Amino acid sequence: MADLFSLDFEIFGLVTGVFFRMHAEQEALRLGLVGWVKNTYHDTVVGQVQGPADKVQQMREWLATKGSPFCRIDKAQFNNERPISKLEHEKFRISY
Repeated sequence: MADLFSLDFEIFGLVTGVFFRMHAEQEALRLGLVGWVKNTYHDTVVGQVQGPADKVQQMREWLATKGSPFCRIDKAQFNNERPISKLEHEKFRISY
């Protein structure tokens, strides 16, 4: 089994009201990742992704550079990147 990693993120810019969460969920599911994503009261998007290290890295790149079609990413902050022995979520979901 591939090494599993967990990564927390916060995305800044025009990322609320532009379907960023929906597109993040679709991308995470496409990559086979689990975790969650939600909007904040500060107009940022936060979340966590977990899965194989190479897929987590692909999602990290997507979050930092692509996002949803109408978003504008000004900054992507990543932290708490760590190896995990098992997945802590069953699926990827949008949280409210």
